[in-house]
Amino acid sequence: MQRIRNFCIIAHIDHGKSTLADRMLEITGTIDARNMHDQLLDSMELERERGITIKLQPVQMSWRGTTLNLIDTPGHIDFNYEVSRSLAAVEGAILLVDATQGIEAQTLANLQLAKEQRLSIIPVINKIDLPAADIQTVTRDLVNILGCAPENILKISAKTGEGVSLLLDAILDKIPPPLSDSNDMTLRALIFDAEYNEFKGVVIYSRIFSGSARQGDKIRFVRSGTTAEVIEVGYFKPDLQPTQVLSNGTIGYLITNIKELEKTRVGDTITLSSHTIDPLPGYRAVEPMVYAGVHPSNGEDYPKLKKAIYKLKLNDASLTVTPDHSETMGFGFRCGFLGLLHLEIVQERLEREFSLQVTITSPTVAYRLFLLSGEEKIITSPADYPDPSHIRSIEQPMVAVKLITPQSYMGVLMQAIVDNHGTFGDTEFLDERRVIIHCTMPMRNIITKFYDKVKTISSGYASYSYHFSHYETEDIIRLDIVLADDAVPALATLIPRGDAEKFGREIVGRLTKILPRQQFVIKIQAAIGGKIIAAERLSALRKDVTAKLYGGDVTRKRKLLEKQKKGKKKMASFGSVTIPQKTYIELLRFD
Repeated sequence: MQRIRNFCIIAHIDHGKSTLADRMLEITGTIDARNMHDQLLDSMELERERGITIKLQPVQMSWRGTTLNLIDTPGHIDFNYEVSRSLAAVEGAILLVDATQGIEAQTLANLQLAKEQRLSIIPVINKIDLPAADIQTVTRDLVNILGCAPENILKISAKTGEGVSLLLDAILDKIPPPLSDSNDMTLRALIFDAEYNEFKGVVIYSRIFSGSARQGDKIRFVRSGTTAEVIEVGYFKPDLQPTQVLSNGTIGYLITNIKELEKTRVGDTITLSSHTIDPLPGYRAVEPMVYAGVHPSNGEDYPKLKKAIYKLKLNDASLTVTPDHSETMGFGFRCGFLGLLHLEIVQERLEREFSLQVTITSPTVAYRLFLLSGEEKIITSPADYPDPSHIRSIEQPMVAVKLITPQSYMGVLMQAIVDNHGTFGDTEFLDERRVIIHCTMPMRNIITKFYDKVKTISSGYASYSYHFSHYETEDIIRLDIVLADDAVPALATLIPRGDAEKFGREIVGRLTKILPRQQFVIKIQAAIGGKIIAAERLSALRKDVTAKLYGGDVTRKRKLLEKQKKGKKKMASFGSVTIPQKTYIELLRFD
């Protein structure tokens, strides 16, 4: 165990985590040069397309006779739960900071998670090869937040490989080996991830904290009580590589005879079926930030959607899934996500990996209702909104926001916070150029258009992180969208009464731009109860029915136009509107 080091890389988005992992794989000889390519650990096509890490990915390397188990983690706030799971399986973390961007919001958020786990932290400044690199300032900032000596901060270029070998040496020196109790041979393994493999079944990602696991062992999942037989164990190289035994202190995978996805839970503890132990500390229960209904576009695809969504849930512990039914859209699922990007990724994975076309209802947050009957309930869907006469009060969720920005953008960003109903807390200076603004905002505002607004008005220099804070009383009503005189339940939303009229006008105006035109005029309306508060008309597609005419009496032209007008009026009386898949998310992402 003295020859094992378990660590992960944590950073803000785009600070170079995946590129550093590539260089480590290359320098340690884990991957042959002919098989090397950028973003090697980002195995999903979606990750490589978007240039972001979505899923944590473990890999085993060897350096100077020592086994290195690395877990590459995402940087985007919507995948923060992946980071927290990774930290529970390791003894150390590389805190990576971009030399051109400096310390950003997720840098601080991930650092706090690492400190809570009491991990050994190696501060590293990346991208020192870029002309805009400000190594001196970033070094001073790291010294301020970590209290370390400047000479303990490593400077590297993950792109060129400069300094990466020294970083590998530092991992051996500064990250401790796994704790060892040679007298304790009881198997204790923590499940930190899982995935479904079409050929092998459920692949369990685990960290062994004591004992060992090998093929043929009879094991038990402590929390669920399920028993199983181990069919295969192995390491990530980064592909699955079978081995004889997973020993104490290592990170690897187990494949059992379990085929039911629900029986494998991330955070559970594995032991031998003959042992009785207390479970290892698992993970905090995930708190979804946004909810939406997921329904198959074709009702006959529900069994296929059910199988697909539970496979995704196995691989994505932050996704919550509850069966749901809608009178208009049939059977589906009410899902909880950590943000709109998380929602988009799940939708795209369903379409790409499982060839499913799904309809996503308008995203909303969880509101707490107090009824006149004394009952208290949480609603996550406009369909659950009761008769207003039965409601005593409604509370909306609030989030605590930590926003880091250059001082030059401080004024406009504070105005943006006010515009989104935020209230200010403390303001502190990170250095002479940058400020940390603490504020509280409604969760609904933070998960929709606030991210794009912050990036736009700060020219991309500001960043923020957030977490749930508390519930606060607000007058929330249900806003319905009516297309061609038919209400569309998927577009209904819950919103504060004071924002309803403005939002109704905006959403109706937006629909006139993103809905495809039909052969007839479409009435688009926003309504509260039976009261219309905003309305627009989407003009019809019009064929030039007079193109074949070449002169003659003008009454012939008028007759054709009148015939066309009657036809469109007739179609409008029974025509239906098909809404494109991406409309549901696009509607929430406009200023």
